[in-house]
Amino acid sequence: MPAGVSWATYLKMFAASLLAMCAGAEVVHRYYRPDLRRNRFRRVNVISQDHVA
Repeated sequence: MPAGVSWATYLKMFAASLLAMCAGAEVVHRYYRPDLRRNRFRRVNVISQDHVA
């Protein structure tokens, strides 16, 4: 028995901690709302000073 507790208690605590970790990750992911678009950084054509009339 890990940590001196029964397997049932150990597995319940493990499941609760895993659930809390996943829920926390989901909350952070939804709060910061990452930009998952493919072309996030589009190429910008820069005009050099030689071509300016």
